[in-house]
Amino acid sequence: MLVLVLAIIGGIAYGAYWSISTVRASLPQTTGSITLDGLSGPVDVKRDSYGIPQIYASSDADLFMAQGYVQAQDRFYEMDVRRHMTSGRLSEMFGKGQVKDDEFLRTLGWDRVAQKEYDTTLSASTKKYLQAYAKGVNAYLKGKDGKDISLEYAALGFENDYKPQKWTPVDSVAWLKAMAWDLRGNMQDEIDRALMTTRLGPQQIADLYPEYPYSRNQPIVTEGEYDEYTKTFGSGDSSTSTSTSGTTGSTSSSSGSALTSQLSSLSNVLEDLPTAVGVNGQGIGSNSWVVAGKNTITGKPLLANDPHLEASLPSVWYQMGLHCRAVSSKCQYDVSGYTFAGMPGVVIGHNQNIAWGMTNSGVDTTDLYLEKLSGDGYLYDGKTKPFTTRTETIKVAGGASKKIVVRETNNGPLLSDRDDELVKVGKKATVDTAAPDRGDGYGIALRWTAEDPGTTMDAVFAIDKASNWTEFRAASTKFDVPSQNLVYADTKNNIGYTLPGKIPTRGKGDGSLPVPGWDPKYDWNGYIPQAALPYEFNPKRGYIVTANQAVIDQDKYPYTLTTDWGYGTRSQRITDLIQSKIDGGGKISTDDMRQMQLDDSSEIAKLIVPKLLKLDIDDPDVREAQKLLEGWDYTQDADSAAAAYFNSVWRNILKLAFGNKLPKELRVKGQCLFVSPVDTTGPADEDNQKVRECGERDADEAQPDGGDRWFEVVRKLMDDPTNDWWKTPSRATVRGASNMNQLFKRAMIDARWELTAKLGKDIDTWSWGRLHRLFLKNQTLGTDGPGIVKYVLNRGPWKLSGGEATVNATGWNAAGGYGVVWVPSMRMVVNLDNFDKSKWINLTGASGHAYSAHYTDQTSKWVNGELLPWSYSSKAVDDSTSDSLVLKP
Repeated sequence: MLVLVLAIIGGIAYGAYWSISTVRASLPQTTGSITLDGLSGPVDVKRDSYGIPQIYASSDADLFMAQGYVQAQDRFYEMDVRRHMTSGRLSEMFGKGQVKDDEFLRTLGWDRVAQKEYDTTLSASTKKYLQAYAKGVNAYLKGKDGKDISLEYAALGFENDYKPQKWTPVDSVAWLKAMAWDLRGNMQDEIDRALMTTRLGPQQIADLYPEYPYSRNQPIVTEGEYDEYTKTFGSGDSSTSTSTSGTTGSTSSSSGSALTSQLSSLSNVLEDLPTAVGVNGQGIGSNSWVVAGKNTITGKPLLANDPHLEASLPSVWYQMGLHCRAVSSKCQYDVSGYTFAGMPGVVIGHNQNIAWGMTNSGVDTTDLYLEKLSGDGYLYDGKTKPFTTRTETIKVAGGASKKIVVRETNNGPLLSDRDDELVKVGKKATVDTAAPDRGDGYGIALRWTAEDPGTTMDAVFAIDKASNWTEFRAASTKFDVPSQNLVYADTKNNIGYTLPGKIPTRGKGDGSLPVPGWDPKYDWNGYIPQAALPYEFNPKRGYIVTANQAVIDQDKYPYTLTTDWGYGTRSQRITDLIQSKIDGGGKISTDDMRQMQLDDSSEIAKLIVPKLLKLDIDDPDVREAQKLLEGWDYTQDADSAAAAYFNSVWRNILKLAFGNKLPKELRVKGQCLFVSPVDTTGPADEDNQKVRECGERDADEAQPDGGDRWFEVVRKLMDDPTNDWWKTPSRATVRGASNMNQLFKRAMIDARWELTAKLGKDIDTWSWGRLHRLFLKNQTLGTDGPGIVKYVLNRGPWKLSGGEATVNATGWNAAGGYGVVWVPSMRMVVNLDNFDKSKWINLTGASGHAYSAHYTDQTSKWVNGELLPWSYSSKAVDDSTSDSLVLKP
């Protein structure tokens, strides 16, 4: 089969022949020995049957040099694409089609900030490790052509003369900026709220962004402290606040159509931007929880983690162990876990004393500013200030280079400069009377914590060798961008949680909406002190759960962390599963933790299905579908017909009640309808149905996406069954809804016929997995390459269980369809009693080589919810070793 495929590629697609030797040339050597200049002593690389490497060295420098070499063996093409993305140089590899993305990435300037970080803020030891890692990568590249490195380079070789360049320490640091961008918090909500003002009034927008349900879904920290005030949160008093967040930011007096037009175009630019770990900031979530020894079978803590990220091939994660043969001042590390190809150290995992996991905190670290432009400057505090400018040259494979000028205000880079239409719109847009005169128009600038040099790379190395809670917390304070929830456990039977990060304090405004950049009252005025950030240590309840819910009840904390938490559906479900086990007198095992990770119960189904079953359905075909819900246990197994039907009903409820009433900028691209009047959510009469509008957003990014914010929206509105949101217009032969029950009935009818079209009329053949499928695509040539190349590089589909806002978070966007958009990108359970009894799994495999045995060898087990043994001790590693390679100096 392989010979046939390669012959087709070579003989038909490109007029050249890809031989078996072309494929095999890039597969890594994993046995025998290799001599590497720069090593001070021999290094052992031991791989198990899944190709997962465990590295043994006698010095830190040798350890990280070997890490660079081994990761390059498996994943260099992925690493190379990543560094071209972070530096805005994708056009050098892929040609003119990437120029727009490069322009935007150059404007953000990730590599420039990474260079400053390397030059000014990172410690000497971190620089030493980064240099050693780069030396290892370059040792692998030495003497190799592209075709010797990866199949993708052979494909690119037919299109341009691109050659991989040497790796630098800054290439590793810049990846952290890309990760921070995808985990940046509420920027998309900020844009969406502002765009909603074109069709919805303040109350309607408030309906769609309800308050966090603290009384129902517990925040992370309920027993912890913040050292600056040395008082428990339960007795916190907001009157002691030193925050100056003030009133909610408003754009009503500062933007008008100028802001709307700017944000609409900016949103389009963001959709097209390549992602690092997520779907452009949307749907990013994770689960991580820890259970104290008093509640476990082993008597020691258990810690679970499964970050929810965009499905990619290869997986964003790379599993490995980094072991000093003897831990000492010369060689300080004995750590195992998950890292990113292209970055030294381990990001999530455990060492010989502690274990840790991460989830995205969701704190607000970005703000958008509407800037008043004037000639060569911008207005600030009544005066025109000059832009800070720089010229960037974008080299284009197969074409002429392009120069751009990046302009920055005191708030940050002008993102709006990257869209030609935005420049015209800014000059012509009308604004409300309180805004400055039009002049040369308006622009949008970004203020973001990651635009300043940080110390996150220092944090990675410090956490990797931390031996106790005190050292772990001290190390975590360096993890400034992106801000993450860090969950902790140690072999001394302690558990903990801490929130690190650079989190701004604001003057006027709370970060929920874009604000006027010309008014200094809206400036950032500092950051929340690290000592004032929440944490917990050994809470009495005996467990800590983080799943992107609120960190702390905002009424009991003196700073604004964000206005846009996840709504706590997953976290509360995990909490309930743990508490029910404890209340039943049971002890939790490693396998219990695994089964919790796979829980696919639909919380919104529990709320809505009883209402659906009470509806009187006349149509026998729809009634047949309704019967699927009778006795359904609300689990979303891949083979469940009831899950398929309910999720289709849910999708149609959202479309009817909300989707058809949102502005075109938020709706799915190409979906056209006649809109209701502005500022109304109820039905439009025929006289008002004169404007045909088509959606403008990519399907995976559109609203309503069906996440747990929409759970909360619907939950609240169900208490008001005649609310205008439940009303829809009559169209042709379809009667409009005037209340909730009528809309639900309409959704059931529409869902029946949607699934008939997709799955067939016979409901016995329906299943959730037929709708909810995972395709793994190579992130470059697998999405935009020739069809035969996609066939070679891509894998799937797989039918998945789980769903949106479930613990088993195989996310889908209800506005766009049922396909899987993001997934638990890995799963792990760490056993602090015996690390060799820990378990782990990756989404794909260790290798990025399409015809390696380890390209997707973990995927089927991941789909089935299995975990692999995770060897840590030297004996366990030796027992599981399949291939041994010695790197010699």
